[in-house]
Amino acid sequence: MELILADNLILLRGLKGLTQEQAAEIAGVTRQSYSKWEQSETVPDIEKCDRLARHYGVTLDALLHDQNRVGHTALAPAPAGKHLWGAVTLGARGQIVIPKAAREMFDLKEGDRLIVLGDEGEGIALVKAEDFERKMQKALEMSQHPAEP
Repeated sequence: MELILADNLILLRGLKGLTQEQAAEIAGVTRQSYSKWEQSETVPDIEKCDRLARHYGVTLDALLHDQNRVGHTALAPAPAGKHLWGAVTLGARGQIVIPKAAREMFDLKEGDRLIVLGDEGEGIALVKAEDFERKMQKALEMSQHPAEP
C-alpha cells in the first residue's frame, strides 16, 4: 500500500502543479514529513490522507489503493465519480469488450443498445440508448414549451 500511496501523492501533486511545500501545507505537516510520504519512508495518518484526497478531488480509497496504468504509464487516481477500467483492444470490425466492472456499474447486459457519441477533441462516449432517447425527448419537450418570464 505504501508504494501505491506514494505514487499517487506524487502524481496528484504534479497534476495540480504543487510543490511539496504546498502539499505539506494542505496536509498540515512539514515539507520534510510530506517528502517521507512520497518516498514511502512513512505513511500519513488517516486525517492527513483525507485532507489530501479532498483537496485532489479523489476518494480516500482511490488515494490509498488505485494504481491505474495504461501500458507502462502510471496514472493518478480518477476524480470521485469517474472511473478508469483500463484499455480495451479494438477488433477487426470495430468491436470492443467493455470491462466487467463497467458493465456491472452501468447495468449493461447482452443485447443492450448503446449510442456512440464523439468529440474530435475529447474522444468517444457510450450511452445507453434508452437513457439518451429519454433525455433527448425531454430536451425536445422543453424547447417546445419555453419557460415563462
